[in-house]
Amino acid sequence: MTRETARAPRDAGGPSTGRRLLIAAGGGGDAIATTMVHSALYGPRTPALVLTYAWERLVVDPVPGPRRPADFTGTVPVTPHLDLVVAGSAPRPPAGSLLPRLARDLAPGLGLLDPYGGAESLARQIAEAAVFCGTREVDVVDVGGDVVADGREPTLRSPLGDALVLAACARTDLRVRVLVAGPGLDGEVPERDLLPRLGPAAFTLTAGDTEAVDAVFQWHPSEASALLVAAARGVRGVCGTRDFPHPVLLGPASAHVHELTLDRALALNPLARALARTTDLAGAEQASLAVCGFSEIARERDRAARRLPTAPPAPAPGPDPADLLARHAAWERNTALRGIAYVTTRRITEELALTPAQAALLLRHLAVSTPDRPAAAPLWPLRRPTAPEGRPDRRAPAEER
Repeated sequence: MTRETARAPRDAGGPSTGRRLLIAAGGGGDAIATTMVHSALYGPRTPALVLTYAWERLVVDPVPGPRRPADFTGTVPVTPHLDLVVAGSAPRPPAGSLLPRLARDLAPGLGLLDPYGGAESLARQIAEAAVFCGTREVDVVDVGGDVVADGREPTLRSPLGDALVLAACARTDLRVRVLVAGPGLDGEVPERDLLPRLGPAAFTLTAGDTEAVDAVFQWHPSEASALLVAAARGVRGVCGTRDFPHPVLLGPASAHVHELTLDRALALNPLARALARTTDLAGAEQASLAVCGFSEIARERDRAARRLPTAPPAPAPGPDPADLLARHAAWERNTALRGIAYVTTRRITEELALTPAQAALLLRHLAVSTPDRPAAAPLWPLRRPTAPEGRPDRRAPAEER
């Protein structure tokens, strides 16, 4: 494959700063996992810049598609085509974004990828970021593995951002390696299909690598990154999430990180190859339709259009602790009976339809009443239901039957 290279002007961003450069290929949640990978590879105190999309789906942002710098106030331009999101940045309504809060809680700086100019413009942003960081190397990090999807997987939902990053990196003259963390944890490509593509693990994340993101899960809804943290802390078992159609099994490979060359990743990802010459996001959508048979942005538009305006809700009553705990106990029993051992915070709050006050009350109660919670954080262990005689129900988890 012939590569057209993008080079940044040598005055971009001023003198070299000696930062490591990483790219969170899948969006806002991947910035959390990328911070863990950065900690594992270089140490948490090593200066770094993480490039990421502000593409946080409708659960966070009611506006379909990714956000660009003009959708924020308070960003910091560091090169002609690259802005940093900082703690004082804010999305312009009606858009939403959690990146400013991530900028507050994560040590690496966050650079905003703008995909509206296709792979051509992204390549320019990445090249300028490398000059700003004073490096010729970039680590592309993906949680789950859709960065090496072939486009035909029936569970594939969001391949475009990762593929655009690969296509853009191929247009630079940087040394690029692709790191896949937690194969299968994003629920898009099953682990059994990924492992033959990825080869042996390069390294394994440990509990120490998760300390760099401890504060984030008090408020961030990312489920794939939460599963990766739990796997790195040694949690094993069937996990129920809100965003994935099927439970995820945390097993021996779930904390692994696999390393691929850029050429290998491009060979595995036909969408990335199709995006090589794109110059706008509309062209990237067309490439996704041709390769994968769908556009995730079009799907977001459809879902957003179905959200009909409603009358303002009546003020919710204050949380009733007894009722709240009873509702949770019934839900916990029914969920555990389906063979699920752990759940995410998002699954608890959304399936119980909790208000923020109710969620805060319940999670405070669970934090002090679940003795094995610290080892499982940021997941919540479910108590096994008991048989009528008081004996534990020994039925095997659903995935084992």
